[in-house]
Amino acid sequence: MAKTTRWAVIGAGIIGAAVAREILARHASADVTLFEKEDRPAAHQTGHNSGVVHAGLYYEPGSLKATLCRRGVDLIRDFAQEHGVAYDECGKVVVATDDVEVDRLHAIHDRARANGVPDIALIERDGLREIEPNAEGLAALHSPHTAIIDYSGLTDALVADFRAHGGRVRFSTPVKSVDHRGGPTARDTAIVRTPVDAQEFDHVIVCAGLQSDRLAARSGQARTPTVVPFFGQYFILDAAHSDAVNGLIYPVPDPKYPFLGVHVTRRIDGGLMIGPNAFLSFSREGYRGLGLNIPDSLAVAADPGFWRFAAGNMATAARELPGVLSIERFVAEAARYVPSLAGAGGHRATRGIRAQAMNRDGTLVDDFVIDRAGATMFVRNAPSPGATSALAIAEHLVGIIDGRR
Repeated sequence: MAKTTRWAVIGAGIIGAAVAREILARHASADVTLFEKEDRPAAHQTGHNSGVVHAGLYYEPGSLKATLCRRGVDLIRDFAQEHGVAYDECGKVVVATDDVEVDRLHAIHDRARANGVPDIALIERDGLREIEPNAEGLAALHSPHTAIIDYSGLTDALVADFRAHGGRVRFSTPVKSVDHRGGPTARDTAIVRTPVDAQEFDHVIVCAGLQSDRLAARSGQARTPTVVPFFGQYFILDAAHSDAVNGLIYPVPDPKYPFLGVHVTRRIDGGLMIGPNAFLSFSREGYRGLGLNIPDSLAVAADPGFWRFAAGNMATAARELPGVLSIERFVAEAARYVPSLAGAGGHRATRGIRAQAMNRDGTLVDDFVIDRAGATMFVRNAPSPGATSALAIAEHLVGIIDGRR
């Protein structure tokens, strides 16, 4: 009888949950353990994002982001429908408000077509008003298949499916390190060390999100790229504004800034929100109040890459700070392209925190980054559209280990 292969997956966000499920889908007899330091899945980035299933408009053609996003959309839609997870293909428009933005819109359209985004279309002012009567702009890019979803519910369903097929989940179990075992004449394995035990596995896949650089460093891997946390605030509008838009309304990205800017997003529960902004977070996992964590703040202060990034992005800070301090300024930004939202009331939602990977020279790591060390694979960077791409990322990672990539 063939020896049972033992696998470990670190992190029960949407990517880790998808990876654990994918392993058992391909290897029904494998012994798979999913480790999670919190007492539930989707506790961090997965459970604090905008809920958008991205179509793949902006990403460099041929990049992992572009290819895995497009594959991920199909997989996530099919899984959601099969498992009764809320999913709404509400569509999206990217709105240009001046001639410069119209030129940028054409470039996004070309990139989206190169990425194979279906039914993408450039529309003029009248076409925009047919789709979004309350939107104002010179032109827009319409992506009718962009969707919204309950990502926490999806992750719960992935974990439930994994367990139903024999997977083991260890919640409230932080992983201290993953140590290499093997040598020139021995088979590579890996030791997963927790505060209470150490176990040997044939394969380990680390999907640690906001803690990915720290766990990699504790496991003897390079410290860079490092994670610099940026928070994004969301503002949930009063119910009176819930029907102000039919789908999602985004501004045209300005290449001077590293982040997309404030957009208007329908929620899967029927509400409407605006956001996020993007500003340095003083904690990797502080979602309320000041969110101050001394070790996390000191880590940013000691990161030379951050200071190089900051020196070159003072304009970004100047753009984002007013929205951090003032809800009125935050709303006014969205009202540039949805004027009916001017002066809208509502309340702040729990913020999200993105794990922004950064190089030592201060450049942001744009694409997915996957490193291998012996029997261990480290997902070092999985920014947006990481959630959209999660099931495709899982296929990709397990395929690499199986020798099919």
